[in-house]
Amino acid sequence: MSSRYFRKRSHKAGLPPGALVPIGKATSVSTTIDSIIFNSDELIVNQSIDASDIDAHVEDTRILWLDVKGLKQIDAVEMIGRKFNLHPLVLEDILNSAQRPKIEDYNDYLFIVIKSLRYDDVDFVTETEQISFILGKNFVITLRDVESPLFEPVIQRLKVRKSKLRESKVDYLTYSCIDLIIDNYFLILEKIGDRIETIEDALVSKPSHQTLGQIHKLKTDLIFLRKSLWPLREIISRMLGGDIPFINESLRPYLRDLFDHAIHAIDTVETFRDITSGMIDIYLSSVNNRLNETMRVLTIIATIFIPLTFLCGWYGMNFDDMPELKWRYGYPMVITLAIAVASSMLFYFRKKKWI
Repeated sequence: MSSRYFRKRSHKAGLPPGALVPIGKATSVSTTIDSIIFNSDELIVNQSIDASDIDAHVEDTRILWLDVKGLKQIDAVEMIGRKFNLHPLVLEDILNSAQRPKIEDYNDYLFIVIKSLRYDDVDFVTETEQISFILGKNFVITLRDVESPLFEPVIQRLKVRKSKLRESKVDYLTYSCIDLIIDNYFLILEKIGDRIETIEDALVSKPSHQTLGQIHKLKTDLIFLRKSLWPLREIISRMLGGDIPFINESLRPYLRDLFDHAIHAIDTVETFRDITSGMIDIYLSSVNNRLNETMRVLTIIATIFIPLTFLCGWYGMNFDDMPELKWRYGYPMVITLAIAVASSMLFYFRKKKWI
C-alpha cells in the first residue's frame, strides 16, 4: 500500500507509550516557531524563535499563539511539551502525521487534531497536512507537518486593531483557524468537481483506459478525503457540548455554523463518491456498447460476404463441363450478381434498422 494512504509504524513496535518517534511528513521539514502575543491594544510578532526562548507564562490580559511549522526537531517539540506540561501521549500523536482527527480534554488544556487539504492542479492529487491544536487558558499552540501560509489570513486579521479576533479569547482564535481549514475544503472540492465534469465529458465522447485510470484515482482521493472529513462531526459536536473548558458560551453560534459547513463538505464528498461510482458503470457500459457496435459491423460484413463467398466457391470448382466458364458474359454476370446480392442485403439491413 502506498505511503500516501498508510504511514508505516513498524519501527515503533516494542517502544513504550509516549515514545517520540516521528512518522511520515514530520521527518521531512525543519522546525520553525513563530510567537504571536496579542490583546485588543497590543500585537507582538516574533518569527523563527528558539524553543528555549518560549515563555509559557502569559498574563491573563494577553493571548499567546505559538505556530510550530515542521516537526523534524524532536527536542524542540519535547521542550514545548515541558514548558506547557503536555502529556507524552499528546506529543506522540503530534509527531504521528497519520493520526486520525480527534479531540481530547486534558483538564488544563484541549488537544485537537485536524487535517488540512492541498490539491495539486498538475497531478490532480489531494494531499493532507496534519494540524494539531493545544488550547489552554490563555495560549494556543498549532503544530503542523509542513511550512505553509495556511494561517496567513488569520494573522492578517490579527493585525487589525480592535477587531473581534483581537478582543476575543483563545476559543475564538481556535475557531478562526478551524473555520479557515474547513473553508479551504470547499476550494478543494470545487476543483475536484471540475475534475469530475472533465472526466464525464471524456466518458461521453471517447472513453479509454486512461479515463478509467483517472476515475480510479479520483475515487481513491475521495475515500481519502472522507477519512479526513468524517471525524469533524465528532470534534465540533464535542466543542458544542458545553462541558469543555476554554470554550465560551458566546462561541456556540459560530460553532453551529462551523458544524453546518463540515456537514456540507462531508455531504459533498459523499455525493462525489456516488457520482464516481456511477462513472465506472458508465465507462463499462460505454466499452460494452463500443464492443457491441464493432461486433455488429463485423457481423454485417461477414453476413454480406457469405453469399459472395458461395458464388466465388461455386464458380471456382474445377469441373470440365461448366457452360458459364466459356460464356462471353459469364464474368460480368457474376460481378453483377454479387453487387446485386450485396446491395439487396444492405437495403434489407437498413430497412430493419440494423445499420
